[in-house]
Amino acid sequence: QVQVVESGGGLVQPGGSLRLSCAASGSMFSRYTMAWYRQPPGKQRESVAVISSGGTTNYADSVKGRFTISRDNAKNTVYLQMNSLKPEDTAVYYCYCNELDVWGQGTQVTVSS
Repeated sequence: QVQVVESGGGLVQPGGSLRLSCAASGSMFSRYTMAWYRQPPGKQRESVAVISSGGTTNYADSVKGRFTISRDNAKNTVYLQMNSLKPEDTAVYYCYCNELDVWGQGTQVTVSS
């Protein structure tokens, strides 16, 4: 059973940066499409960024130009670099493995002064 574990959340001021990490177990990580989702308070979960096994990326319009998704297959890890953070980026961020339909437990990101 593949598991994914997020880390790197926290409290940051508007305009600041954070990098989230998602470590996955298993030996076939490089073959999977990985994604980051988020769920703001009182709202539904939404897609933030996706990276295919070949490295193709896709972003929600709300984060384009500010967030970057990347992966290190040697470390079985996917990252989300978040720059120019805004209060509306406040949410629980989840890592997701598309092929296995596996979710992480989530990590809280709070953007506030």
